Formats: sequence, structure tokens, C-alpha cells
Amino acid sequence: MSDSILAQNHGNWTEITLNRPDRLNSFNDAMHLALRGEIEKARDGGARAILLTGAGRGFCAGQDLGDRDPSKMDSPPDLSQTILTYYAPLVRLIRSLEFPVVCAVNGVAAGAGANIALACDIVLAANSARFIQSFAKVGLVPDAGGSFALPRLLGEARAKGLALTATPLSAEQAAEWGLIWKAIADADLMDEARSLTAGLADGPTVGLGLTKMAIQAAATNSLDQQLELEAQSQKTCGESPDYAEGVSAFLGKRTPIFKGTRT
Repeated sequence: MSDSILAQNHGNWTEITLNRPDRLNSFNDAMHLALRGEIEKARDGGARAILLTGAGRGFCAGQDLGDRDPSKMDSPPDLSQTILTYYAPLVRLIRSLEFPVVCAVNGVAAGAGANIALACDIVLAANSARFIQSFAKVGLVPDAGGSFALPRLLGEARAKGLALTATPLSAEQAAEWGLIWKAIADADLMDEARSLTAGLADGPTVGLGLTKMAIQAAATNSLDQQLELEAQSQKTCGESPDYAEGVSAFLGKRTPIFKGTRT
């Protein structure tokens, strides 16, 4: 596995760190494969939450453009293959995980780096962090799900403004606009992110995972479809040990101990 990705197993949750700090954690092909591999390893190993962050002074500057430099190629690059081979599978994987993914944005998140953060379920950002839809600066369109996430989170006007001007957005403004969950003092970011992730991993992760899926589905479902989805999800939750434990703990005025399993 590439050393461009670091993973630390905390039992029922995994902390994954983008680790190319000299390149602001920008992606090359090996880093893509390593990240997907660690996410899949955590999922298959029974993780109930993931924390994603970056090493050094940035979260992720997106694609390493040195690997896609037309001046070093015989013909223009087919960037659709970069999307379809690397970014789209990564975003789909994060969105498909049936447990929470927390992202701690420790510094600049630019281009695809910003949009990978937005694919996560709860995004915390250091006050010094900036979100930049930098694609316009190099003649590209927002990718890694950016054109999907931005208008849904911010509305068309703000999405177009950020995407067309590549204006950096502060963490505080991102939180005020609803792009992310919270902006946090730099010194407190990782402690709060780890505490949040650990708490989610100890929670009723069947219900948390189905909540994630229901909210994601709401973007395209009709009301009738969403009501049916809620009913079926609630059936699954009601049959899980976590519901019985949660009710028992509530009535007994004690702290619940959730298993995070369906049976």
C-alpha cells in the first residue's frame, strides 16, 4: 500500500490521512488506489465510522496537475478517464458506506479536494481552512461530484458564483452558508473530529447509516417515494438489536450499549 495514505485502526472506527504534504496532498493515481483500498478495508473489517483528514498544512489540493500536464503529452489528455477511473468511484464509495464518514478539513481544500470533503457526511473545518472551486482557473468544470453537491447545499446562485470565479470560501463562511457542519479553532479540530467519530461509531450505526441513505435519496425521490423509504428503513431499524437496547436504556435511565448490527 502506498505511503501516500496513512490509516489508524481505533477498533470500531478508522482514521485515514491523506499523506502527500509536500504536494498539499494532491492526488496521483497511486494515492487514489491507496485511499480506496483503506476505505474498503475499514468497511470490510467492520468499521462503524471513518474520519478522513490531511497531513501538513492542507487537506487536499485536488489533482496533481503535474501528472496531467498537456505540455508533457503527445496529445491532449482524456480527463474523462481520470474522472471515471478514480474520482467517481471514490465519491460513490464514500456515499455508499452504510455508516458515517467525518471529514476534518485541516487546511486548504481546493478543486476535487474540496468536493471529496463535501462527499463526506459531516465536515468540520479549521478556522484557517479555505474551500476553493479552483477548476475555473485551469479551464475545467467542477468534478468529483462538485456540480452535484454545490447547488444542493448552497443553491444555484452561490454555486455558480463559487464555481465561475474560483473565489476562496473561508471555513466560517462555509459553515454560515451550510456548505459544512462547523468551523473550529485550528488547535481543537482533530480532538473534536476524533471525539465525534468515536461517538458515532459507538452509536446505533444501523439507524445512522439508514439515515444517511435516506437523506441522500431525498435529493431525487418524490415525497411518496421518500415516505416509503422511511417506512422500510424504520422496519429495519425496529428489528435491530439497537432499537431494543435504545428503548431499554431510555426506560432504565442508563447509557445504551449499541452493537451496530441488524441482527
